[in-house]
Amino acid sequence: MNVFTFTGNLGKDCRNGNQGGTAVCNFTVAVKSGYGDKEQTLWLDCALWGKQAESKLPQYLTKGAQVAVSGELSTREHEGKTYLTCRVSSISLIGGKREDAPSAPAAARPAPVMDDFNDDIPF
Repeated sequence: MNVFTFTGNLGKDCRNGNQGGTAVCNFTVAVKSGYGDKEQTLWLDCALWGKQAESKLPQYLTKGAQVAVSGELSTREHEGKTYLTCRVSSISLIGGKREDAPSAPAAARPAPVMDDFNDDIPF
């Protein structure tokens, strides 16, 4: 079984297309590992296929978006270099809301709960 799960940030906006009659959404994710002077960034080429690529999800896959991805990892050769690729089976948007991202309608957003709010807080 080949399942690879990772989190990272998109390096640029996704590219939507069609390959062999099937919708595909391609994007690149930067995954950081290590720390300090040993920190490095691994770039993974990802492909989201079929119904997921046709959904509204790709509009949120923009440069800088933080995602959690799970899929099948493979390698490909191009001009003498080896690239890691992931055929995405599931993807989740994580992290905070970006200022330029589309927002949900007001009715879909939960109202804040302010039970037991104490006005006597000394700061």
